[in-house]
Amino acid sequence: MNTLTRADLAEAINRKVGLSRSESLAMVESILDHMSQALEDGENVKISGFGTFLLRDKGERIGRNPKTGIEVPITPRRVLTFRASQMLKERIAKG
Repeated sequence: MNTLTRADLAEAINRKVGLSRSESLAMVESILDHMSQALEDGENVKISGFGTFLLRDKGERIGRNPKTGIEVPITPRRVLTFRASQMLKERIAKG
């Protein structure tokens, strides 16, 4: 199983748009920084045709230690989830 990296994205921009490698990498970094900042600020990030990065606040709840069975409180936290768009789901299903 391969992994898509920042360098791979920059290379694709370099080939398709014609920007230099350093400009392409700077563009990828800028986009990722912008997305990260939006999420840090509590905003969801939606990329049409791709999917949505959603923030969800989870309240405090009681969990159980699987080894001992002792109940312990789980602290409230914010979690990040990704919901793929229907278009992406269809593309993945085709393989």
